[in-house]
Amino acid sequence: MADYDVIIIGGGPGGYVCAIRCAQLGLKTACVEGRETLGGTCLNVGCIPSKALLHASHMLHEAQQNFATMGLKIKDPSVDWKQMLAYKQDTIDQNTGGVAFLLKKNKVDHIQGWATITGKGEVTVGNDQHTAKNIVIATGSKPSTLKGVSVDEKVIVTSTGALELNKLPKTMVVIGAGVIGLELGSVYARLGTEVTVIEFLDHITPGMDTELSKTLQRTLKKQGLKFILNAAVQSVEALKTRVKLNYEDHKKNVSTSIDADVVLVATGRQPFTDGLGFTNLGGEITDRGQVKTNAEWRTNIDGIYAIGDVAEGPMLAHKAEDEGMAVAEVLAGKHGHVNYDVIPGVIYTTPEVASVGKTEEQLKAEQIDYKVGKFSFKGNGRAKAVHQGDGFVKILAEKSTDRILGCHLIGPSAGDLIHEICVAMEFGASAQDVALTCHAHPTFSEAMREAALACGDGAIHA
Repeated sequence: MADYDVIIIGGGPGGYVCAIRCAQLGLKTACVEGRETLGGTCLNVGCIPSKALLHASHMLHEAQQNFATMGLKIKDPSVDWKQMLAYKQDTIDQNTGGVAFLLKKNKVDHIQGWATITGKGEVTVGNDQHTAKNIVIATGSKPSTLKGVSVDEKVIVTSTGALELNKLPKTMVVIGAGVIGLELGSVYARLGTEVTVIEFLDHITPGMDTELSKTLQRTLKKQGLKFILNAAVQSVEALKTRVKLNYEDHKKNVSTSIDADVVLVATGRQPFTDGLGFTNLGGEITDRGQVKTNAEWRTNIDGIYAIGDVAEGPMLAHKAEDEGMAVAEVLAGKHGHVNYDVIPGVIYTTPEVASVGKTEEQLKAEQIDYKVGKFSFKGNGRAKAVHQGDGFVKILAEKSTDRILGCHLIGPSAGDLIHEICVAMEFGASAQDVALTCHAHPTFSEAMREAALACGDGAIHA
């Protein structure tokens, strides 16, 4: 008889959520995690610590730029970097400790160590073998690197090293203008570092609505970030007192270089399958290195499932959580479901950026007739009161039915506001449904209603 009904390999957002739901559904469950603490990349070296630093640096920006206009008189604030890192670590500890408590509360066995699938229904951790009727791979991802770039996590760093630098650098070059690069770049720019972002494409935030992307770039430039687009990094060399980055400027068709104290490699992430043993058993992997699954997250090996970053789809913690709960339902004999058309994306700069559903570019490519409802946060009383009137909300609706197809916004609390539209899309709502829903005043959310009104007869405060 198997030791467990299910063993989940990985204690990140996908793995620990799956484990908790499995236990809640009556399955005997174990969760294996290689790190000493639970929470995966997200809680330990990703989402949570970066948000702590984003918050701290935003508070500094507010003190420097806006306190005086609000009648708050203070001396010039200074940065105690060691204390800021301690605050970040305390945030991590509270969250990872919370996950450990939740596993214990739900009677999930937490097995610490690196797991290898050594046979059908067999997981080996160290010298111990454990058996299960089903195995769920939730091993997440790790930072991608570039050819010609050797990461030392000291002066040439990934997001992991960027969260724990010994001191604040005077200059930093960020390779990659995606979510990670822009978030961490904005942290250091606010703390006084001269930040230059190098991007291979001719625009930032690949895949984002073009209008949103351009607005974000203009906003970040105002905050001091410099951008070099259409540039291919050739090599990065750690010298005695600086780091030298060589790149080809496709726009000018010349090769050049730039020096910095620190280079952050933020070129995306790749599936983490080191030592997993899945392919040794004949497990199928995609061209991108992700574990191949079907619509029920089953792999080609009976009894083995895969979710989160290690599986196909967007590498987002909340996508992993959804899949974790869905797989648990499947394992318990129920129907698991994830609506991949309604998975929001957020960039936690200031202002925040959030999107869900189709972009205008996608709708045009798919030849779908649509209409646009836009509203600027300059017309939102609450936003102006807190010095965050820059940005806008854009709702895309099907022209004939008024059904909401997507929403893209840049502005205060965008990462929270987007979920109003997520819920609306889940219920197949129209823009008019949102427009006719009473929104409290004064709130940022009124901008969502105004954008919905703009899909019809027009916004009120525009």
